[in-house]
Amino acid sequence: MLQGPVYSLTLNLVPCPYQNCAVVILRFSRWCGWSRFIDWSLYYFGSLFFKQEMELSLIGLQNAGKTSLVNVVATGGYSEDMIPTVGFNMRKVTKGNVTIKLWDLGGQPRFRSMWERYCRAVSAIVYVVDAADFDNLSISKSELHDLLSKPSLNGIPLLVLGNKIDKPGALSKESLVDQMDLKSITDREVCCFMISCKNSTNIDSVIDWLVKHSKSKN
Repeated sequence: MLQGPVYSLTLNLVPCPYQNCAVVILRFSRWCGWSRFIDWSLYYFGSLFFKQEMELSLIGLQNAGKTSLVNVVATGGYSEDMIPTVGFNMRKVTKGNVTIKLWDLGGQPRFRSMWERYCRAVSAIVYVVDAADFDNLSISKSELHDLLSKPSLNGIPLLVLGNKIDKPGALSKESLVDQMDLKSITDREVCCFMISCKNSTNIDSVIDWLVKHSKSKN
């Protein structure tokens, strides 16, 4: 166990320009305990040397806001004049020490058959729903549950995003969970956020969730 004299010796050995930093570190370690301090240090310095990466697929019906979400996550910018994705686009986004490879898949009927192919072996499936498009909710629900029934996608975490909550009359989270029958999905982790790409509502929560589901690569 380190005793008081060791603290004094350490401070005397630290060059003057860094003495204040040493004092802060020692006070912090005394306050939280050496065990917790060491855990924190390992996490902090490990994040400097061990990169995280993840691959995920963004799917959902056309005009749900998938491409807008990619742009907001990547740049923080939003545009009303987004061109719908034809087929698929791939984009890499770096957040801190995490690199996210995003597959933005077209939502038109002719492209939905390829969703499964691009969802295999990803870190997570992100399903985007237009929370203000009531006419297509039943179709969106059907497409989601049909996709999740594929054996190749068993166990892959699912993040459902109710987008466009800035629009009048948009569904609440409870209503979206009910309309999409998300509680019936029990073979994987399921999370749901209500977002607005236009206003950046809850985008930070989405990024935090994605980062927590990344994989370590050294």
